[in-house]
Amino acid sequence: MKMPDTLTHDEFLDTSGYLCPLPVYQAGQVLSRLASGQVLRLVTTDRGSLEDIPALARQRGDQLLAVEDHGATQHFWIRKNS
Repeated sequence: MKMPDTLTHDEFLDTSGYLCPLPVYQAGQVLSRLASGQVLRLVTTDRGSLEDIPALARQRGDQLLAVEDHGATQHFWIRKNS
């Protein structure tokens, strides 16, 4: 995985304060609208997202570029592959 400070993103989604399944659902909606190769940066506060978002990327066939866990927040960079 690349280091997040070298990553750029095309869309930004902040789901802070929302619990599962909303971060996964909203991320899936945004990823569906992106063109192939574009990157979503996602911020969550639901610790379950550390498992749920990588699973979403795998199920969709997208590429999880990086994950940062800051304790109170989690940051994800996902490239749409399909």
